[in-house]
Amino acid sequence: MNWTAYVDGYCERLAPGLWGEPLNSLSNLAFLIAAIAVWRQPKGRVFGALIGLVFLGSTAFHLLATRWSAAADTGFILVFVLYYAAVFPHVFFGVRRRLAWLGIPVFLAFTAVVASLGGGLYLSALIGLVIFAVILRGEDRRRFALAAGVFGVSLSSRTADHTVCGNFPAGTHFLWHLLNGLVLFLAANAATKRAASRQDAAPSRS
Repeated sequence: MNWTAYVDGYCERLAPGLWGEPLNSLSNLAFLIAAIAVWRQPKGRVFGALIGLVFLGSTAFHLLATRWSAAADTGFILVFVLYYAAVFPHVFFGVRRRLAWLGIPVFLAFTAVVASLGGGLYLSALIGLVIFAVILRGEDRRRFALAAGVFGVSLSSRTADHTVCGNFPAGTHFLWHLLNGLVLFLAANAATKRAASRQDAAPSRS
């Protein structure tokens, strides 16, 4: 496989070139803003770094439009999602870290089922957010409900990109970036706040 081959995947791109997708490229700043905001929170360093990688991968892809940058884009998103699948049971339900890592194969199996029905990684992530909102309570439920709602609109924007080219040549993929920056912040923020509250609630050792 030629990893440097040109990839034309979005309405906005009309030809090879570093600035072939100006809106899609600049809208990635939403991920950078989210990464910085999460990084500055207690317990937010890992999530902030992972969102930062999403920013780098997506920016590289929409600037360079090559197969390797496309793989980096998808790969960094997958790393964030899988890490969240492992963190979630530990942070929100107190599952021991060693067992919480089983969240990764569980999520991958769930994604395989969704893919067999015509969906994929992003649809399984949306369903996961909805499930989180259902099984949690209080402020956690509201945070995940909001994240799921925003991600639903975001996923619709990604799907609609090619269908609007005739009327809106820039497409709608840039909205996917702007809204996903918010989604990643909301999801990471929910986990970091719960992790911090669990630490504060833990009995101190004298």
